[in-house]
Amino acid sequence: MTHDKDFEQWANKVWTYGAGLGAEVSLKDFRKDILIEVMNEAGQVAISYKVYRCWVSEFQALPDLDASANAVAIQTIKLENEGWSATSRWPSPASPPSPCPRRPCDR
Repeated sequence: MTHDKDFEQWANKVWTYGAGLGAEVSLKDFRKDILIEVMNEAGQVAISYKVYRCWVSEFQALPDLDASANAVAIQTIKLENEGWSATSRWPSPASPPSPCPRRPCDR
């Protein structure tokens, strides 16, 4: 999820087939290199990927809304690319120490 207007404008460059003249997209900044960071439950970067010359092939900024449903609104995006690489890997965070490291706890 992002609140970055530049990203949203780039994602909205998906060309709608059959939209007619004037709906074409400028190819000047159609493809971009991006960095995807995958976070763990602690909010730390677990791994990141550099995605090369990617472009948006599908973007749904606002899902179908149903007032009678108990659902969460999720944006979706589908990226096509010309390659990728894992740029950084971090070890899993250490487990917290046991409250009774040397003897069984009497609780």
